[in-house]
Amino acid sequence: MSGTVNTPAGPGELRRRLGVFDAVVVGLGSMIGAGIFGALAPAAREAGSGLLFGLVAAGVVAYCNATSSARLAARYPRSGGTYVYGRERLGDFWGYLAGWGFVVGKTASCAAMALTVGSYVWPAQAPAVAVAAVVALTAVNYVGVHKAAWLTRAIVAFVLAVLAAVVVALLTSGEADAARLEIGHDATLGGVLRAGGLLFFAFAGYARIATLGEEVRDPARTIPRAIPLALGITLAVYAVVAIAALTVLGSGGLAAASAPLADAVRAAGLSWLAPVVRVGAAVAALGSLLALILGVSRTTLAMARDRHLPPVLAAVHPRFAVPHRAELTVGAVVAVLAATADLRGAIGFSSFGVLAYYAVANASAWTLTPAEGRPPRIIPALGLVGCLVLAFALPVSSVVWGAAVLAVGAAAYGVRRATAA
Repeated sequence: MSGTVNTPAGPGELRRRLGVFDAVVVGLGSMIGAGIFGALAPAAREAGSGLLFGLVAAGVVAYCNATSSARLAARYPRSGGTYVYGRERLGDFWGYLAGWGFVVGKTASCAAMALTVGSYVWPAQAPAVAVAAVVALTAVNYVGVHKAAWLTRAIVAFVLAVLAAVVVALLTSGEADAARLEIGHDATLGGVLRAGGLLFFAFAGYARIATLGEEVRDPARTIPRAIPLALGITLAVYAVVAIAALTVLGSGGLAAASAPLADAVRAAGLSWLAPVVRVGAAVAALGSLLALILGVSRTTLAMARDRHLPPVLAAVHPRFAVPHRAELTVGAVVAVLAATADLRGAIGFSSFGVLAYYAVANASAWTLTPAEGRPPRIIPALGLVGCLVLAFALPVSSVVWGAAVLAVGAAAYGVRRATAA
């Protein structure tokens, strides 16, 4: 399953060389690094002792989105993900809006992950380290997704080993107390939903598998298997890590933590493990950044092919068979953001854009017929409603900025159509 026999590509096409295992690892690399070392604290501040309910809410919506995306990706195995599905099932505008939300939101996520690397590796020079990380990983992607997949395998294996060590150490420490998992009066529905929206940011990585639809072998079989596998593993990891951290810090301590897992191991009297956690966090963020740049560049490629973005970005490298101009452009934009922007609010902003993206995916899946592999109708319906609820439950600033950016994208689409006519 993990072999990587190359499938020849025609001019302007990407090469199909990823199997199920590689696709799962790409998804894991983007999900596990996106939030496990950082998202728990802001989510705990919103949900309090109801944090695990927020995790469940994010997981349910993510499952619906993953199922809808998998069915659509199997039918439309081309680069672009929901940009392609929305265009094919709902019309050109909805596909464009989904692609716009994904590219803008995930570009901000790339910068946030790069800055996370910098803050763990060299806090005093975080922007410089962030830019260096973006340049290095853009170069890795430039020479071929196969090499990126192998690097992601190593990153995922290391991060999972670090997380396993943390969970075992916390749960077996003398500071662990299951009473800290009890639900108190501080847990409210609004807080749980806000936490779910923030935690969803960390689960959205399975979109990277769908955006690789043009680079996996036998996509009708590979993608529907890889997406739920990657999501299921990530959900299990997040749940176990959250429980372990809560048993030591409690929801209050977790909410106040600046580096949740490092703070947890120190609180458990395991200061020797803190440096390992810092290294694991930096490596995890690198893995997430690698997969994020990969996914954004593929959606950029698809939109450029349809002239929703400059057509020059649709070029595929004749030797490496990657969208090299799209990758260089995305890398340059992310590097500028990482060097100049304060992106502490990037999680909320990104979550809004990605939830809008998946709302379009669920609406698209609703239109599939049974012969086209439509999932049970309850899944896209629950996914669509869940995306909208979590999106508008986010902090007001995230909703306002996210809606404004989508409106700018819609206006640009209208101008383009008007000038084309």
